[in-house]
Amino acid sequence: MGKEAHVRAVLADGADEGRLQYEPPKLVFRGRERRVFDADALKGVEAQGAELVLADGSRFELGERQAKSWADAILNPKGRLDKIGVKPGMRAAVIGVTDETFTAELADRGAVPVEALKELDLLFYGADSQAELDRIAELVPSLGPGGALWVVSRKGKAATVKDIHVLAAARGAGLVDNKVVGFSDTLTALRFVRPKAD
Repeated sequence: MGKEAHVRAVLADGADEGRLQYEPPKLVFRGRERRVFDADALKGVEAQGAELVLADGSRFELGERQAKSWADAILNPKGRLDKIGVKPGMRAAVIGVTDETFTAELADRGAVPVEALKELDLLFYGADSQAELDRIAELVPSLGPGGALWVVSRKGKAATVKDIHVLAAARGAGLVDNKVVGFSDTLTALRFVRPKAD
């Protein structure tokens, strides 16, 4: 997930007020007009007191602590494995996820790829049809204590299942959702875990 705040801004054409959002790799300001800052526009971004200041001089008032936090997030963007929470030694399996580099990224991070679906810390499951969503209940027993099921599906106009269908299938299998991550330019991932016992 990115960052979002209501801000006062000083732009090249004057002062404005609106919604500022950081969804890597873009910073979007929605005031009188929608403005998108990315690539070179975000190089050299810095916090100056309470303001986030871009290379072109655009300034967004966020408060001192938040300005520093936003500048750090923009200058040091988290990779998808950081967002997902992959740590060395985690037992992970990937089923049906159409991303050629992902399995290699997991191995590079030190996750332990396993084929036997048992006691998993992380299970990444590609689901782009109702039949695939219906299989979620079968996968739940493969999760270890504290394990997470990430349901990965196409996003945008290419999506063949909607988030509400993914949520319904996972909740029907006794899971609760607690995170969503932009998995790639074309895929989104929702995280599901077993509910905590009272």
